[in-house]
Amino acid sequence: MKAESKLPLLFILLFFCVKNSFAQELNCQVSVLTPQIQASDKTIYEKLQTDLREFLNNRKWTTDEFLNQERIECSMVITISERISTDEFSASIQISSRRPVYHSSYNSTMFNHQDKDFNFRYVQDQTIEFDEGNVRSNLTAVLAYYAYIILGFDYDSFSPLGGSLYFSKAQDIANNAQNLPERGWKAFESSRNRYWAVENLQNVVFRPLREASYTYHRLGLDKFEENFTDARAVMTESLKSLRKVYDDKPNSFLMQLFFTAKADEIVNIYTPATPSEKSDLVPILSQIDPANALKYQGILSASTLPGGGK
Repeated sequence: MKAESKLPLLFILLFFCVKNSFAQELNCQVSVLTPQIQASDKTIYEKLQTDLREFLNNRKWTTDEFLNQERIECSMVITISERISTDEFSASIQISSRRPVYHSSYNSTMFNHQDKDFNFRYVQDQTIEFDEGNVRSNLTAVLAYYAYIILGFDYDSFSPLGGSLYFSKAQDIANNAQNLPERGWKAFESSRNRYWAVENLQNVVFRPLREASYTYHRLGLDKFEENFTDARAVMTESLKSLRKVYDDKPNSFLMQLFFTAKADEIVNIYTPATPSEKSDLVPILSQIDPANALKYQGILSASTLPGGGK
């Protein structure tokens, strides 16, 4: 074969190598648990787990190109408490997602939430389909909703309000799911359900919280290994800015979601901080996140490393 005739083949191989280097956005570990169900045939639950993992990980959720190492690490644990009928199940779902921190092996929790209103129908070997404009299945609606929530939180941490498109898509699903019989989508059912989570995320009152997420992660946490003193000072200001959100909407669902994901991380970051940093931030944290006030008070009593180091 002549050298010039090899060139087209080389370009074709290069094209496929580049194409195959891209991946879907989510790397989601899905687990289906049935601790309260006594059944000899577990096949349906194993198949459900496989189907949902493929639905989340094989679907293209954005128009962006993700390298395999850039996929968002997340998990969904579905605990089925009752098989109501042949194809109807009562369950809860625990969703969590993580984000890598630059120049470190640390992954920061972005979202960690248990949704207890998760009844759904599933028929084994039936194709799982989802149409954002025509929501008919609570199973796929809930999973797609949380996929977009995960994307939104992740994108918000890399650019100011970068997750807006995905929160909007989650809100579209919530709106289109209003006619579903299952709970979790309607405003009057609870003040802490899927409706209110995405309402808060789209509400201008909570914009400072979303802006603080970018400052906290991209301008603070990502630069911690470079200069932890300056990075922590930036993070302190971002957390203090949340007092305005608390003043406007005390005990809001979105603030609860934020601190459920971040409280332990904040304690670990500020435990070795200087006394002045601690006294500056802890009273504010205790006020705006009373559920974790005892954790924050523990920061004050912890020993400070020389120089306020890590």
